[in-house]
Amino acid sequence: MSRTPEKELRRGWTTGACATAAVQAALGGLWEGRVPSSVQITLPRGETPVFAIERSEIGDSWAYAAIIKDAGDDPDVTHQALIEARVDVSDGGIVFKGGTGIGQVTRPGLPIAVGEPAINPVPREMMQAVVRDSAARLGEAPDIKITLSVPNGAELAEKTWNPRLGIIGGLSILGTTGIVRPFSCAAWIASIHRGIDVACAEGLPHVAGCTGATSERVVQGLCDLPDHAMLDMGDFVGGLLKYLAKHPVPRITIGGGIGKMTKLAQGARDLHSGRSQVDLVALANVLGRPDVAGMNTALQAYETVGNPMADWVAKNALVTIRSMIPDSIAADVVVIDRKGEVLARA
Repeated sequence: MSRTPEKELRRGWTTGACATAAVQAALGGLWEGRVPSSVQITLPRGETPVFAIERSEIGDSWAYAAIIKDAGDDPDVTHQALIEARVDVSDGGIVFKGGTGIGQVTRPGLPIAVGEPAINPVPREMMQAVVRDSAARLGEAPDIKITLSVPNGAELAEKTWNPRLGIIGGLSILGTTGIVRPFSCAAWIASIHRGIDVACAEGLPHVAGCTGATSERVVQGLCDLPDHAMLDMGDFVGGLLKYLAKHPVPRITIGGGIGKMTKLAQGARDLHSGRSQVDLVALANVLGRPDVAGMNTALQAYETVGNPMADWVAKNALVTIRSMIPDSIAADVVVIDRKGEVLARA
Protein backbone atom coordinates (compact mmCIF):
# COMPACT_ATOMS: atom_id res chain seq x y z
CA MET A 1 0.00 0.00 0.00
CA SER A 2 1.42 3.41 -0.94
CA ARG A 3 1.27 6.35 1.43
CA THR A 4 0.45 9.85 0.23
CA PRO A 5 2.75 12.49 1.81
CA GLU A 6 0.99 14.62 4.40
CA LYS A 7 2.46 17.72 2.80
CA GLU A 8 4.09 18.67 -0.47
CA LEU A 9 7.79 17.88 -0.43
CA ARG A 10 10.10 20.89 -0.44
CA ARG A 11 12.41 21.23 -3.43
CA GLY A 12 16.05 22.28 -3.12
CA TRP A 13 18.97 23.58 -5.16
CA THR A 14 21.72 21.75 -7.01
CA THR A 15 25.42 22.15 -6.33
CA GLY A 16 25.61 23.97 -9.66
CA ALA A 17 23.02 26.55 -8.58
CA CYS A 18 24.76 27.05 -5.23
CA ALA A 19 28.16 27.43 -6.89
CA THR A 20 26.73 29.99 -9.32
CA ALA A 21 25.28 32.04 -6.47
CA ALA A 22 28.58 31.85 -4.59
CA VAL A 23 30.45 33.07 -7.69
CA GLN A 24 28.05 36.00 -8.09
CA ALA A 25 28.53 36.97 -4.45
CA ALA A 26 32.32 36.67 -4.70
CA LEU A 27 32.35 38.88 -7.80
CA GLY A 28 30.67 41.56 -5.70
CA GLY A 29 33.62 41.38 -3.34
CA LEU A 30 36.17 41.48 -6.15
CA TRP A 31 34.65 44.26 -8.26
CA GLU A 32 32.55 46.24 -5.79
CA GLY A 33 34.52 45.76 -2.59
CA ARG A 34 31.61 44.16 -0.75
CA VAL A 35 30.19 40.64 -0.64
CA PRO A 36 26.40 40.89 -0.26
CA SER A 37 24.54 38.99 2.44
CA SER A 38 22.38 37.32 -0.21
CA VAL A 39 22.21 37.03 -3.98
CA GLN A 40 19.55 36.20 -6.53
CA ILE A 41 20.39 34.19 -9.65
CA THR A 42 18.42 33.13 -12.71
CA LEU A 43 18.19 29.39 -13.36
CA PRO A 44 18.04 27.82 -16.86
CA ARG A 45 14.22 27.66 -16.81
CA GLY A 46 13.77 31.20 -15.53
CA GLU A 47 13.35 30.66 -11.75
CA THR A 48 15.05 33.31 -9.61
CA PRO A 49 15.93 31.87 -6.18
CA VAL A 50 17.71 33.85 -3.48
CA PHE A 51 20.70 32.37 -1.64
CA ALA A 52 22.05 33.47 1.73
CA ILE A 53 25.83 33.88 1.94
CA GLU A 54 27.28 31.84 4.79
CA ARG A 55 30.91 33.02 4.66
CA SER A 56 32.89 35.60 2.71
CA GLU A 57 36.33 37.15 2.48
CA ILE A 58 38.04 39.73 0.30
CA GLY A 59 41.76 39.78 -0.55
CA ASP A 60 44.14 41.45 -2.96
CA SER A 61 42.66 40.79 -6.43
CA TRP A 62 40.49 37.95 -5.14
CA ALA A 63 37.30 37.34 -3.19
CA TYR A 64 35.56 34.35 -1.66
CA ALA A 65 31.96 33.44 -0.83
CA ALA A 66 30.30 30.26 0.41
CA ILE A 67 26.75 28.94 0.52
CA ILE A 68 25.24 26.04 2.48
CA LYS A 69 23.45 23.77 0.03
CA ASP A 70 19.78 23.15 0.75
CA ALA A 71 18.53 20.03 -1.04
CA GLY A 72 15.01 20.50 0.30
CA ASP A 73 13.34 17.23 1.32
CA ASP A 74 15.50 15.11 -0.96
CA PRO A 75 17.91 12.66 0.77
CA ASP A 76 20.83 14.20 -1.14
CA VAL A 77 24.32 13.34 0.12
CA THR A 78 25.37 16.97 -0.39
CA HIS A 79 22.52 18.45 1.67
CA GLN A 80 24.00 21.07 4.04
CA ALA A 81 27.42 20.87 2.37
CA LEU A 82 29.37 24.13 2.15
CA ILE A 83 29.80 25.15 -1.51
CA GLU A 84 32.72 27.59 -1.81
CA ALA A 85 33.77 29.84 -4.68
CA ARG A 86 36.90 31.94 -4.95
CA VAL A 87 37.32 34.34 -7.86
CA ASP A 88 40.69 35.70 -8.98
CA VAL A 89 41.65 37.84 -11.94
CA SER A 90 42.79 35.46 -14.72
CA ASP A 91 45.30 35.92 -17.51
CA GLY A 92 42.42 35.89 -19.97
CA GLY A 93 38.91 34.47 -20.19
CA ILE A 94 36.92 32.44 -17.67
CA VAL A 95 38.87 29.53 -16.21
CA PHE A 96 37.57 26.78 -13.89
CA LYS A 97 39.68 25.12 -11.22
CA GLY A 98 38.82 22.39 -8.75
CA GLY A 99 39.74 23.13 -5.17
CA THR A 100 39.42 20.96 -2.06
CA GLY A 101 36.74 18.29 -2.39
CA ILE A 102 36.06 18.73 -6.12
CA GLY A 103 36.66 15.60 -8.18
CA GLN A 104 38.81 15.30 -11.27
CA VAL A 105 37.70 13.43 -14.39
CA THR A 106 40.03 10.50 -15.16
CA ARG A 107 38.02 8.47 -17.68
CA PRO A 108 36.59 9.36 -21.09
CA GLY A 109 32.88 9.26 -21.82
CA LEU A 110 31.74 11.97 -19.42
CA PRO A 111 30.57 15.43 -20.55
CA ILE A 112 33.80 16.94 -19.16
CA ALA A 113 37.22 16.11 -20.65
CA VAL A 114 39.75 13.92 -18.86
CA GLY A 115 41.94 16.01 -16.56
CA GLU A 116 39.29 18.67 -15.97
CA PRO A 117 37.59 19.36 -12.63
CA ALA A 118 34.19 17.69 -12.42
CA ILE A 119 32.16 20.82 -13.01
CA ASN A 120 29.42 19.90 -15.46
CA PRO A 121 28.53 21.89 -18.60
CA VAL A 122 25.31 23.58 -17.42
CA PRO A 123 26.81 24.85 -14.13
CA ARG A 124 29.79 26.14 -16.12
CA GLU A 125 27.44 27.99 -18.47
CA MET A 126 25.54 29.47 -15.51
CA MET A 127 28.75 30.72 -13.88
CA GLN A 128 30.10 32.08 -17.16
CA ALA A 129 26.84 34.01 -17.65
CA VAL A 130 27.12 35.48 -14.15
CA VAL A 131 30.70 36.62 -14.82
CA ARG A 132 29.82 38.18 -18.16
CA ASP A 133 26.67 39.89 -16.87
CA SER A 134 28.44 41.31 -13.82
CA ALA A 135 31.44 42.41 -15.91
CA ALA A 136 29.19 44.21 -18.40
CA ARG A 137 27.21 45.90 -15.64
CA LEU A 138 30.33 47.11 -13.81
CA GLY A 139 32.55 47.85 -16.79
CA GLU A 140 35.06 45.12 -15.90
CA ALA A 141 36.88 42.63 -18.13
CA PRO A 142 35.35 39.12 -17.82
CA ASP A 143 38.75 37.54 -17.12
CA ILE A 144 38.16 35.43 -14.04
CA LYS A 145 39.54 32.23 -12.56
CA ILE A 146 36.81 30.41 -10.62
CA THR A 147 37.97 27.91 -7.99
CA LEU A 148 35.23 25.80 -6.43
CA SER A 149 35.63 23.78 -3.24
CA VAL A 150 33.57 21.62 -0.90
CA PRO A 151 35.56 21.13 2.34
CA ASN A 152 34.32 17.58 3.03
CA GLY A 153 33.73 16.72 -0.62
CA ALA A 154 36.20 13.83 -0.78
CA GLU A 155 34.41 12.04 2.05
CA LEU A 156 30.95 12.75 0.61
CA ALA A 157 32.04 11.52 -2.83
CA GLU A 158 32.66 8.05 -1.41
CA LYS A 159 28.88 7.81 -0.94
CA THR A 160 28.24 8.64 -4.61
CA TRP A 161 28.93 6.93 -7.94
CA ASN A 162 31.87 9.24 -8.71
CA PRO A 163 34.67 6.74 -7.99
CA ARG A 164 33.07 4.17 -10.27
CA LEU A 165 32.68 6.75 -13.04
CA GLY A 166 36.34 7.69 -12.80
CA ILE A 167 35.80 10.99 -10.96
CA ILE A 168 38.52 10.92 -8.35
CA GLY A 169 39.10 12.95 -5.20
CA GLY A 170 35.76 14.61 -4.64
CA LEU A 171 32.29 15.62 -5.75
CA SER A 172 30.90 16.81 -9.05
CA ILE A 173 29.22 20.19 -9.47
CA LEU A 174 25.96 19.14 -11.09
CA GLY A 175 22.55 20.25 -12.27
CA THR A 176 20.77 20.91 -15.54
CA THR A 177 17.85 22.92 -14.12
CA GLY A 178 19.37 24.14 -10.85
CA ILE A 179 16.52 22.51 -8.93
CA VAL A 180 16.58 19.35 -6.81
CA ARG A 181 13.19 17.67 -6.96
CA PRO A 182 12.66 15.37 -3.95
CA PHE A 183 13.03 11.66 -4.69
CA SER A 184 13.36 12.32 -8.42
CA CYS A 185 14.33 9.37 -10.59
CA ALA A 186 16.07 11.67 -13.04
CA ALA A 187 19.36 11.97 -11.15
CA TRP A 188 19.68 8.20 -10.72
CA ILE A 189 18.93 7.49 -14.38
CA ALA A 190 21.37 10.21 -15.44
CA SER A 191 24.09 8.42 -13.46
CA ILE A 192 23.22 5.14 -15.21
CA HIS A 193 23.61 6.93 -18.55
CA ARG A 194 27.02 8.32 -17.55
CA GLY A 195 28.13 4.83 -16.55
CA ILE A 196 27.18 3.51 -19.99
CA ASP A 197 28.92 6.47 -21.64
CA VAL A 198 32.14 5.62 -19.78
CA ALA A 199 31.83 1.94 -20.74
CA CYS A 200 31.37 2.86 -24.40
CA ALA A 201 34.26 5.33 -24.39
CA GLU A 202 36.58 2.74 -22.88
CA GLY A 203 35.39 -0.02 -25.19
CA LEU A 204 34.31 -2.33 -22.38
CA PRO A 205 33.07 -5.65 -23.80
CA HIS A 206 30.75 -6.46 -20.90
CA VAL A 207 28.74 -4.46 -18.36
CA ALA A 208 26.25 -5.46 -15.67
CA GLY A 209 23.27 -3.92 -13.94
CA CYS A 210 21.98 -5.27 -10.64
CA THR A 211 19.08 -4.51 -8.34
CA GLY A 212 21.14 -4.32 -5.15
CA ALA A 213 24.49 -4.72 -3.44
CA THR A 214 24.26 -8.50 -2.94
CA SER A 215 23.39 -9.29 -6.55
CA GLU A 216 26.07 -6.85 -7.70
CA ARG A 217 28.73 -8.63 -5.65
CA VAL A 218 27.64 -12.02 -6.99
CA VAL A 219 27.49 -10.93 -10.64
CA GLN A 220 30.79 -9.09 -10.48
CA GLY A 221 32.46 -12.22 -9.12
CA LEU A 222 30.78 -14.56 -11.60
CA CYS A 223 31.70 -12.41 -14.59
CA ASP A 224 35.06 -11.08 -13.31
CA LEU A 225 34.11 -7.49 -14.10
CA PRO A 226 35.95 -4.32 -13.04
CA ASP A 227 34.14 -1.79 -10.85
CA HIS A 228 33.48 0.62 -13.70
CA ALA A 229 31.66 -2.10 -15.64
CA MET A 230 29.07 -2.32 -12.85
CA LEU A 231 26.19 0.03 -13.63
CA ASP A 232 24.16 1.35 -10.68
CA MET A 233 20.86 0.10 -12.03
CA GLY A 234 18.80 -0.31 -8.87
CA ASP A 235 15.15 -0.55 -9.86
CA PHE A 236 15.59 1.22 -13.21
CA VAL A 237 16.15 -1.73 -15.54
CA GLY A 238 14.03 -0.07 -18.22
CA GLY A 239 16.01 3.16 -18.07
CA LEU A 240 19.26 1.23 -18.34
CA LEU A 241 18.20 -0.95 -21.26
CA LYS A 242 16.56 1.88 -23.20
CA TYR A 243 19.79 3.90 -23.11
CA LEU A 244 21.93 0.83 -23.77
CA ALA A 245 19.92 0.10 -26.92
CA LYS A 246 21.09 3.46 -28.32
CA HIS A 247 24.62 3.25 -26.87
CA PRO A 248 25.41 -0.46 -27.17
CA VAL A 249 28.14 -2.56 -25.60
CA PRO A 250 28.71 -6.18 -26.66
CA ARG A 251 27.21 -7.81 -23.55
CA ILE A 252 24.93 -6.96 -20.64
CA THR A 253 24.25 -9.07 -17.54
CA ILE A 254 21.23 -8.26 -15.37
CA GLY A 255 21.18 -9.64 -11.84
CA GLY A 256 18.81 -9.49 -8.91
CA GLY A 257 16.84 -11.23 -6.22
CA ILE A 258 13.89 -13.50 -6.87
CA GLY A 259 11.26 -10.85 -6.09
CA LYS A 260 12.42 -8.07 -8.40
CA MET A 261 13.45 -10.51 -11.11
CA THR A 262 9.96 -12.05 -11.04
CA LYS A 263 8.56 -8.61 -11.79
CA LEU A 264 11.03 -8.26 -14.66
CA ALA A 265 9.99 -11.71 -15.94
CA GLN A 266 6.38 -10.50 -15.93
CA GLY A 267 7.32 -7.51 -18.06
CA ALA A 268 7.88 -4.75 -15.48
CA ARG A 269 10.56 -2.22 -16.40
CA ASP A 270 10.57 -0.26 -13.15
CA LEU A 271 11.11 -2.69 -10.29
CA HIS A 272 10.39 -0.33 -7.38
CA SER A 273 7.85 -1.74 -4.93
CA GLY A 274 5.72 1.40 -5.24
CA ARG A 275 5.57 1.22 -9.04
CA SER A 276 5.23 -2.49 -9.85
CA GLN A 277 4.03 -5.63 -8.10
CA VAL A 278 4.35 -9.38 -8.67
CA ASP A 279 1.16 -10.74 -10.20
CA LEU A 280 0.81 -13.90 -8.11
CA VAL A 281 -2.32 -15.08 -9.95
CA ALA A 282 -0.51 -14.92 -13.29
CA LEU A 283 2.51 -16.60 -11.73
CA ALA A 284 0.32 -19.42 -10.42
CA ASN A 285 -1.06 -19.95 -13.92
CA VAL A 286 2.29 -20.13 -15.72
CA LEU A 287 3.75 -22.43 -13.05
CA GLY A 288 0.68 -24.65 -12.93
CA ARG A 289 0.51 -24.16 -9.16
CA PRO A 290 -2.87 -22.76 -8.06
CA ASP A 291 -1.62 -22.45 -4.47
CA VAL A 292 0.80 -19.70 -5.52
CA ALA A 293 -2.12 -17.34 -6.19
CA GLY A 294 -2.84 -17.11 -2.47
CA MET A 295 0.72 -16.45 -1.38
CA ASN A 296 2.06 -13.11 -0.15
CA THR A 297 5.35 -12.73 -2.02
CA ALA A 298 7.46 -14.12 -4.83
CA LEU A 299 9.93 -15.34 -2.22
CA GLN A 300 7.22 -17.40 -0.53
CA ALA A 301 6.29 -18.80 -3.92
CA TYR A 302 9.90 -19.74 -4.64
CA GLU A 303 10.29 -21.38 -1.24
CA THR A 304 7.28 -23.53 -2.12
CA VAL A 305 7.90 -24.23 -5.82
CA GLY A 306 11.70 -24.23 -5.87
CA ASN A 307 13.88 -24.52 -8.98
CA PRO A 308 11.09 -24.63 -11.59
CA MET A 309 10.05 -21.13 -10.57
CA ALA A 310 13.62 -19.79 -10.52
CA ASP A 311 14.24 -21.22 -13.99
CA TRP A 312 11.02 -19.68 -15.32
CA VAL A 313 11.94 -16.30 -13.82
CA ALA A 314 15.43 -16.32 -15.35
CA LYS A 315 14.22 -17.34 -18.80
CA ASN A 316 11.36 -14.86 -18.92
CA ALA A 317 13.38 -12.02 -17.45
CA LEU A 318 15.71 -12.58 -20.38
CA VAL A 319 12.71 -12.39 -22.74
CA THR A 320 11.84 -8.95 -21.31
CA ILE A 321 15.43 -7.80 -21.65
CA ARG A 322 15.72 -9.05 -25.21
CA SER A 323 12.57 -7.14 -26.16
CA MET A 324 14.32 -3.88 -25.26
CA ILE A 325 17.75 -4.26 -26.85
CA PRO A 326 18.99 -5.13 -30.34
CA ASP A 327 20.17 -8.62 -31.25
CA SER A 328 23.73 -7.30 -31.52
CA ILE A 329 23.92 -7.07 -27.72
CA ALA A 330 24.37 -10.39 -25.93
CA ALA A 331 22.39 -10.64 -22.70
CA ASP A 332 22.17 -12.95 -19.72
CA VAL A 333 20.40 -13.08 -16.38
CA VAL A 334 21.43 -14.12 -12.86
CA VAL A 335 18.79 -14.72 -10.17
CA ILE A 336 19.96 -14.96 -6.55
CA ASP A 337 18.51 -15.47 -3.09
CA ARG A 338 18.99 -13.19 -0.10
CA LYS A 339 22.19 -14.95 0.91
CA GLY A 340 23.72 -14.42 -2.51
CA GLU A 341 23.34 -17.99 -3.75
CA VAL A 342 22.64 -18.32 -7.45
CA LEU A 343 19.17 -19.76 -8.02
CA ALA A 344 19.09 -19.69 -11.82
CA ARG A 345 20.82 -18.28 -14.88
CA ALA A 346 19.65 -17.74 -18.44
